[in-house]
Amino acid sequence: MSGKIGFQIDGHVAVITIDRPEKLNAMTPDMAASLVDLAHRCNEDDAIRAIVLTGAGERSFCAGSDIRALDGYTTPWSFRHRQDYCDAIRRIVKPIIAAVNGYAFGGGLETAMSCDIRIASENASFAAPEVKLGWIGGGGMATFLRAAAGPSNAALMLMTGDPVDAQTARQWGLVSDVVPQADLLSRAREIAQTISARAPVAVETAKLNLAAAAWMPAENAIAYERDLQTICFATEDAAEGRRAFAEKRNPDFRKK
Repeated sequence: MSGKIGFQIDGHVAVITIDRPEKLNAMTPDMAASLVDLAHRCNEDDAIRAIVLTGAGERSFCAGSDIRALDGYTTPWSFRHRQDYCDAIRRIVKPIIAAVNGYAFGGGLETAMSCDIRIASENASFAAPEVKLGWIGGGGMATFLRAAAGPSNAALMLMTGDPVDAQTARQWGLVSDVVPQADLLSRAREIAQTISARAPVAVETAKLNLAAAAWMPAENAIAYERDLQTICFATEDAAEGRRAFAEKRNPDFRKK
């Protein structure tokens, strides 16, 4: 099967592109493996401070896993233990902005929901269509939809499998902004560049803090937040931030 995962670095921003537009950027096992490898690379490269994830072409961000490839799993056990690209995305410790152009269906929706920030083009649409084929999503679909859109809206999507448009997705909280398609990637890059100019340790601990706020009891999450704050405060970057503020200049953060 054709398809690849594109990868570019511009300054401190990496752009990952799901590149199989003739098949609506449906993921093959080889593409999933490439995405897992790139997730590791992004974590290990200190020069990368923010990531944009998008799909090639104008029609689709990602239509999920290629249905034909699913027949390659000979047992339910092998299917259960396949490499999951959504897991890989969630293991990236740096901020990820999804630039959603066109369809974000099935695993594509899970991919977008696994990112920290989502920006959609005006032609974007979002769906969990697995129920129409006899199964449900397995990459965090219910967990993240419920958290972002609320239980009723999540149930509507999960139980009907029908799509919602970009403006509805924004109203529900699935995306932060909706922009013309021509502006989508530049807007996502702008956000990534803004984040990459911030203190890297603080940004990565902010991501940890958000996860704690979502899943820990409130008292534990607040205590954890104070621990993270203390760790950040002890860094050289925090001292540089205070000096830059006093000297009325832009700080030079070095992830130290």
